[in-house]
Amino acid sequence: MPSEIGMIWAEAAGGVIGASGTMPWHVPEDQAHFKAVTSGSPVIMGRKTWESLPERFRPLPGRTNIVITRDAATQGELESSGAVPASSLEVAVELAQERAEGADRVWIMGGGAVYAEAVQKGLAQLAEVTRFDLEVSGDTHAPVLDSERWELVTADPQQDWHRSESGVGYRFETYRRTR
Repeated sequence: MPSEIGMIWAEAAGGVIGASGTMPWHVPEDQAHFKAVTSGSPVIMGRKTWESLPERFRPLPGRTNIVITRDAATQGELESSGAVPASSLEVAVELAQERAEGADRVWIMGGGAVYAEAVQKGLAQLAEVTRFDLEVSGDTHAPVLDSERWELVTADPQQDWHRSESGVGYRFETYRRTR
């Protein structure tokens, strides 16, 4: 049976998920949540997301890292760096399913265009979103999860916000696609 496809991201007010190839915040609790949720599962990302990871964390340990790129030279570099290249999101999902090795989920972890394509094509069944009580400017945005197709199933905490050691308010929300 194929693994469920999930998307995971963190977003500030207005849906901002990135600015100039970086995340414009530092919330260690979100980083720990990301690691806990994705460990042991294949992760799918675009080339720019791969390149935004610090080199010492590439590939992300404990996960098959599948990187979308159409450039043949980049594909070779990815393979020598321990990642699995894929020419499209559909191919990446197929490769992730083949390498899931009993994992319940395959995770799409960015960037913005990859999330948008996954939502538009109905590829994901789950979205794990960390919301920040923070306003920042950015050039990359989360996809809109249409309430006619996506339902909020859990929020932690239900009310108010957790407070990060960095001072940022945050909460974890899980959405499930309903159709």
